[in-house]
Amino acid sequence: MFSKACEYGIKAAIFIAVNSSENNRVSPKEISEEIDSPQAFTAKILQALVKNNVIKSVRGAYGGFEIDKDKIATIKLAQIVYAIDGDGIYNGCGLGLHTCNENHPCPVHDKFKVVREELRDMLENTTLDQLASDIKSGVSFLKI
Repeated sequence: MFSKACEYGIKAAIFIAVNSSENNRVSPKEISEEIDSPQAFTAKILQALVKNNVIKSVRGAYGGFEIDKDKIATIKLAQIVYAIDGDGIYNGCGLGLHTCNENHPCPVHDKFKVVREELRDMLENTTLDQLASDIKSGVSFLKI
């Protein structure tokens, strides 16, 4: 459903949110190790998240990546997905066909339309704070 870059972007944002809520910045190396992503690939993903104002980059000896504490509760998963993959996830064909729409539907068009709508709802109504809280409380995990 999500591109690999988007999966890593979501994981990275959650990891940064958990650490930021405890007043800690994290390095690109720490992030790539936590989310099991190559460092160079992680760096590109982090750049996209910074460019789209999801996370902040702080330079210097005590630098790293962070999210303002008050912003963690307002960042929605939809913002992260958009920063990495754009809005294609809401428009793509369930079978990957180039031409699939209401006038020329693929066999799963109507069923996949429902899935896309539910996905949009989940992404637009789930905050980083909710996900970071689940990690901190041990309800969910980023790494097994």
